[in-house]
Amino acid sequence: MPELLVSCKDVSKSYGAAPLFDRLCLGLFEGDQVGLVGPNGSGKSTLLKILAGIEAPSSGMRTARKRLRIGYVPQDPVFAAGATVGAVLREALSDDLLDEHEAEARISVAMGKTGFADRTQAAESLSGGWKKRLALARELVREPELLLLDEPTNHLDVEGILWLEELLPREPKAFVAVSHDRYFLEAVAGRVIELNRAFAEGLLDVRGHYSRFLEKKDELLAGQAAYQESLRNRVRGEIDWLSRKARARTRKAQARIDVAHSLQEELADLDSRSKSAVLDLEIAGTERRTKRLLVASGLAKSYGDRDIIRGLDLVLSPGTRLGLIGANGSGKSTLLRLLTKQEKSDAGTIEHADALKIVMLDQHRQHLDPAVSLRRTLAPFGDSVVCEGRAIHVSGWAKRFLFRSEQLDTPVGRLSGGEQARAVLARLMLEPADLLLLDEPTNDLDIDTLDILEESLLKFSGALVLVTHDRYLLDRVCTRILALDGRGGATPYADYEQWERGLRVASDEAAQAVARPQLARAKPVAQAGKSRKLGYLEQREWNEMEARILEAEERLEACRSAAADPAIASDHLALLDRLAALEAAQADVDRLYKRWAELEGKATPRQ
Repeated sequence: MPELLVSCKDVSKSYGAAPLFDRLCLGLFEGDQVGLVGPNGSGKSTLLKILAGIEAPSSGMRTARKRLRIGYVPQDPVFAAGATVGAVLREALSDDLLDEHEAEARISVAMGKTGFADRTQAAESLSGGWKKRLALARELVREPELLLLDEPTNHLDVEGILWLEELLPREPKAFVAVSHDRYFLEAVAGRVIELNRAFAEGLLDVRGHYSRFLEKKDELLAGQAAYQESLRNRVRGEIDWLSRKARARTRKAQARIDVAHSLQEELADLDSRSKSAVLDLEIAGTERRTKRLLVASGLAKSYGDRDIIRGLDLVLSPGTRLGLIGANGSGKSTLLRLLTKQEKSDAGTIEHADALKIVMLDQHRQHLDPAVSLRRTLAPFGDSVVCEGRAIHVSGWAKRFLFRSEQLDTPVGRLSGGEQARAVLARLMLEPADLLLLDEPTNDLDIDTLDILEESLLKFSGALVLVTHDRYLLDRVCTRILALDGRGGATPYADYEQWERGLRVASDEAAQAVARPQLARAKPVAQAGKSRKLGYLEQREWNEMEARILEAEERLEACRSAAADPAIASDHLALLDRLAALEAAQADVDRLYKRWAELEGKATPRQ
């Protein structure tokens, strides 16, 4: 039986009169790999802080195992002014009683795991993705037994997310990750918890991958809906009986009246919990039939000595849905600005169709003034908006995007990230477009809203260029992928899966390119005859090492392919077996390389 690490019993949290969640009960055990999901505003981040011991519940009890080491990675990590990477990691160990040698070893290991090479680099100079990596390194260096991560994929590019998917299952003994990234959840979570008042206990807890969770959720909601309808019919019959003014002359009659009232209360509670607001989102196109909306020829852009775009040709037509992919800083946002002519290219031409209507959503939401109220943000010039030629009152328009009427006078800067994202979408809908450019539109959106956004983008009749790290969105919406390498190159792919396959092949080839020269350098030592320090058996092992390593790497690649087979994604036991085989194959490769290094260190050729 796995050991219980943290438990919550009847935990509630309220801010003012509004409860986030009420009387939650859950436990986290050693080995748990949990994905925590739920609608915006359901209290996921708050629950994570309660689990971490950072915030206290309004009522109920949170209990942790004695001396449990908990790590917490916030959505937007903050570091001390002027701190370097090494200083951040050193500070994380300040409370641990470690000698200098052990502290240095832990720092080096944490930097290696998270990809840092220079411990003198200033933390404030890092990009958003590398700051997230540093926040993760800051917790890993303390070797936590339970790691809590709030939106860990935010600010990471796709390659960074793939790296995190490989790291997480190997590192902490248990973790909880709040995320809306469906592919990430499918890859790392062995247990999924949804925080949602629609469920009787305030949450749904399912052991298994995210796809299994979706199946169980559908089953539960379908059963709940059937019971609700049955209860409604029963209540209707009881109301008919009560309407005949049956008098409580007997205990039996009085008991039936009490049961009728109880049933009415239960139905009212079910109706209240199952009634969920749905975002009303439809992005308007102009229905323009021009075959070529935008044509770019020989496009080039550099910053100093660095090429961002070089010799790019691109044609966008109605129905084109192009996904841009690449590492942070590879030039995706730059390309969008070039296409809108907000930024001038160094070479090449961009031709727009006559009176081309371009609508762009930027990832930093620069068009939102934090001091302006939601009312004025949605309707700058009055109390109504015009959508498809119809005037709609601003309160009605706000309601379509799940805002309450009392929020209209709230400054946008005080809204949550998800609410700001919905405000941007509300403005976006008011502008019919021929060409829609979306730069990270999914930031802070919950999964239900993402589903609705996807449907809207699939129906959009114009051309779409989409920058996102949400691989599910790329896979479902985009008909073409353009991968930027950050050095001027742009490679087209048919879909996201083809790009990821190419990335794996390139990664494997790079690893083999590093290994082969090392093995080749080792050959002359072996061929020069027996070394001074190797015995007969060690010499024979040394001579056979190259072939053994290459065989082990082939087995590792076969195990990788088997574990990635989509046909077993829903077979939890088969997937666990293949992941165990993959882990064993990786350990075998690591062991052989370690042994090879030991033999190489001992071997010296005869003079």
